[in-house]
Amino acid sequence: MKKYFLIIAVLLGLTTLGQAQELRNFRTYDKNGVNVFETPKDTTSSSNEVHVKIGGAFALQFQAIDHENNANFVDNGNGGNANQLYAIGNNFNLATANLDLDVRLYDGINLHLRTYLSSRHHPEPYVKGGYITIDKLDFIEEGFLKNVMDKVTLKFGHMENNYGDAHFRRSDNALAIYNPFVGNYLMDAFTTEVGAEVYYQHNGLLAMVGVTNGKLNQTAFKGTTSPSTILKLGYDKQIDADLRLRLTGSMYHTAHSARTYLYSGDRTGSRYYFVMENSAASSSAQYASGRINPGFNNEMTAFMINPFIKYKGLEFFGLIETVSGKTNAETDNRNAFQLGTELLYRFGSNENFYVGGRYNSVSTELANGDDVDVTRFNLGGGYFMTKNILVKLEYVNQKYDGYNQNSILHDGKFNGFVAEAVIAF
Repeated sequence: MKKYFLIIAVLLGLTTLGQAQELRNFRTYDKNGVNVFETPKDTTSSSNEVHVKIGGAFALQFQAIDHENNANFVDNGNGGNANQLYAIGNNFNLATANLDLDVRLYDGINLHLRTYLSSRHHPEPYVKGGYITIDKLDFIEEGFLKNVMDKVTLKFGHMENNYGDAHFRRSDNALAIYNPFVGNYLMDAFTTEVGAEVYYQHNGLLAMVGVTNGKLNQTAFKGTTSPSTILKLGYDKQIDADLRLRLTGSMYHTAHSARTYLYSGDRTGSRYYFVMENSAASSSAQYASGRINPGFNNEMTAFMINPFIKYKGLEFFGLIETVSGKTNAETDNRNAFQLGTELLYRFGSNENFYVGGRYNSVSTELANGDDVDVTRFNLGGGYFMTKNILVKLEYVNQKYDGYNQNSILHDGKFNGFVAEAVIAF
């Protein structure tokens, strides 16, 4: 029992230390982190002493969704119907939790580590990843390459790769305070791979080049996966007190892979629990409910364009994405196209309230030859009770077209309400 009290005392001590100091070049896990994309470049000097900040996030949803399909009976091998949907009702989902450690190792050098304490896919804790960022080279010599490092950031680790801007607004397991809605996008571009990224930020201009080993699950076994390349170019400027403009273009490319994970890399799970899922299958494998994975498992090239405009309380975010790739069994590439638009209005004291809508669609050819279209519409709003507490409510409506009659998604659709409470610090 004494060791548990010791652990608690150490954590409380580190937390107190975290409150007494401030991390530079850091996106806060609260309302102040909303609409922050790449971490702002801050060259202000800080202490060279090690400083630890402990943070976390918690999220809980109440789901009231109905779903249906019109698929053929397909024997699951036990006399049951492989296209039988779950009988879902109105109740709470599994609560999720994150633990974050952010450490200043030296002036201009930060370390980040995130652990998922509980998620839909893994009820047990596991590490998402960690990375180190270098904004100064003063550890070599004070002022070393200062003119360069005033604009450049180096990032290394097993980390969330910076492809597109949608991943800055998505829910990362329990960290859902940046997301104005409950769910993420249909084709959820998110993966964690070992690699390095180099950033240049100056007077609104943003440029980034990154290289990864192309693997989600790390191993020294000899394989057939080639490195992946990530590029981003953009402009982000606060024009005046009322108007901010941002426009970025991104590319993710892998020439050859045993399996690409860009649209299946999230192991935490979808917010819409068991929608359009087969009731006879293992529930642990059905964590991506409602998402679309085009299934490019050999080679892939993806491009994403993201405009962002904020004028006073009115906010627009857009997503245009085109992807080309194939599986190991295919000789010709297939294509996928995703469109997303969000329009929000933030109001009240310090914009603590917001209402808005999101439209999201995906059109793609599947490996079985089906040309499918999936559309989703969200309408909702939220209230920041404090900068660390957000409650939100949304209506979601999603429809599936083009799936053959033997697919569980044939004439599929779901709709209903989801409420979510988020705490992040």
